[in-house]
Amino acid sequence: MSLVGKYTMRSLARSRRRTLLSVLGVGLGCAIAVFSTAFMRGGREMRIRAISESGYGHVRIAPEGWAQSRRDELRLQDGPAAQAAARGLAGVKVVAGHARAQGLLAFGTRVAGVQILGVDPAVEPQLNRLVRAVDEGRYLQADDMGSVVVGRTLLERLDVELEDDLLLTLSRADGELEYAMLRIVGVVTTGSREIDAAICHVTLAELEQLTGLPGLAEVSVVFADAYQVDALAAVLAGQMSEDEVLTWREVLPAMGGDAAGDKAFSNLFIGIVIAVVILGVTSAQLTAMLERRREFAVLIALGMKGSKLLRLVLLEAVVMGVLGALLGLVLASPLVWHTATAGVDFSEAMGDDLAITGVFFDPVIYADMGLWMLPYAFFVGLSSTLFAALYPAWSALRQDPAAVLSLREM
Repeated sequence: MSLVGKYTMRSLARSRRRTLLSVLGVGLGCAIAVFSTAFMRGGREMRIRAISESGYGHVRIAPEGWAQSRRDELRLQDGPAAQAAARGLAGVKVVAGHARAQGLLAFGTRVAGVQILGVDPAVEPQLNRLVRAVDEGRYLQADDMGSVVVGRTLLERLDVELEDDLLLTLSRADGELEYAMLRIVGVVTTGSREIDAAICHVTLAELEQLTGLPGLAEVSVVFADAYQVDALAAVLAGQMSEDEVLTWREVLPAMGGDAAGDKAFSNLFIGIVIAVVILGVTSAQLTAMLERRREFAVLIALGMKGSKLLRLVLLEAVVMGVLGALLGLVLASPLVWHTATAGVDFSEAMGDDLAITGVFFDPVIYADMGLWMLPYAFFVGLSSTLFAALYPAWSALRQDPAAVLSLREM
């Protein structure tokens, strides 16, 4: 160990109370930062997961111009090729094709406007968790024609039951009205009246026959790692010549804005925590500098260069930062583990209806516990202590040894 290192260790050991208080302050700041970030990361992951598993996916391949017009009659140039390109990406979990149409469902004198979703019955339950557990009856099968799965709210509005026949009216591609009888084979109950009023699924083949529009209107893609969405979307976009690739933020702009706001608030909160830690450590460092003015003056008078004195102050800051980061991890890990396994239930705050803009949210938020906590804690600890040591180090370098040793004012 170098002379500066030995002196640093002796200095920290000699002033144990000051060292312990500084390490405790850094440790508490790191613990708050790690726990808060873990919880906010968990909240962001829950938001993205809820969107992707509500049928939207992480990425949507859509016809060119769909993002501006949102027209249901637009179709992909080559739906099967788009699906194949998506499946060829590493890290892809689910690829599902869809088509949509606006229509009216009627039973007797009761009528309800719906958006009919054409699905691949073999894949849709993997993409859309809302239809994984059908409350009554069953979900669609590949060879189903003249069948429909609806939400509980829609069932109540039309005052119908399972196995009843509904009259569907929609406009075909040529402008003519199309009529069809659809038998209710399944009823979905999600717990959200908003979502239950919007569920109306038929097979892709059924919707193609009804509208006269062949092909897919969109391809929804879910990735195994939500943090790779932007990178994989860029790769996929490079393979699409005439269609466009949209992330969930572009498909649901309101949700994208909320997510950006949450991230900005998270960064602001962590910045405030780090600033508080820096101020606390700086105060302790300045106090230590005042107590050690004569000590530093003697070192300078004995020939210690300014660079070595700077290394001495910064090395002390590094040691306290490392110890504070380790303490912060020890304090934060049990709390993060508890919230990552048990979660925090917000059902009372969120109310009975957990849907926003057609997305069903879980009332329980789980923290994100992972290896990212290690470098993050050391980043917070070291950045706080090093930044806090800058002014004390500068103050030590500019003092006049003769004035300090003679007890005169600098």
